Amino acid sequence: MGKKLKFILYFIIQYLTNKLGKYNKKLPYILISGIALAIVIYGIKFFIKLTKSLQTDYLKAFDTQVTDYVASYRSPALTNFFITITDVGDVWGYLVVFSLATFLLYYFFRKWRYVVKLVFVLIIAISSNLLLKQLINRARPTAAHLVTVKTLSYPSGHAMTAMAFYGFLIYLLFTFRMNKVIKYSLITCFAFLIFSIGVSRIYLGVHYPSDVIGGFIAGFIWVIFCILLLNLFKIFRNYSKIERFVK
Repeated sequence: MGKKLKFILYFIIQYLTNKLGKYNKKLPYILISGIALAIVIYGIKFFIKLTKSLQTDYLKAFDTQVTDYVASYRSPALTNFFITITDVGDVWGYLVVFSLATFLLYYFFRKWRYVVKLVFVLIIAISSNLLLKQLINRARPTAAHLVTVKTLSYPSGHAMTAMAFYGFLIYLLFTFRMNKVIKYSLITCFAFLIFSIGVSRIYLGVHYPSDVIGGFIAGFIWVIFCILLLNLFKIFRNYSKIERFVK
């Protein structure tokens, strides 16, 4: 991943040099920052558009149809499964998964920076979700809840945090050099977990489908933003090495 970024940066430098006739060291970084900003702005605009549509008849009908469809599959075994899945996306679940991830990341790579990145992603996902819930102030579905909930509804904290945390873990796995079978098995597992956590909130009657979609969008925004931001820091830090690498 690092070498690819260096090559990309090198070609950007050459392109700007040829087009502008003068090399400006700041331009590549401005361009990369612009890409990150564009993705974040587009994601935020999409999130806002969805938020403004929460009270429309179309979205209400969508929520009702999807909820009824998911609830039609309720059974004791499936209820136990989704309660377990939703617990994995709760506080104690993240403590267990984070502790395990911390041990494995440090044991295999001997670097704390991956752990710090995970902490950063987890903190901003949780804190921003709490803020959004208070600002939007959407009540929970009135149907019977199969688990106890105390916070507001939109966006789904479980969906948002799962997308941010496990989504960032998927990104880290893509950057690691490891056995491909293990790598893609873990990626598939985390992707399934993200989806299952979202579905569990609908199945258990504690969220509208639009809550889950909004949570996924917000979580994805944070994943992309953090990936680009962290790689931008890396490029700044290694700027002096890039010129030697391409020569």
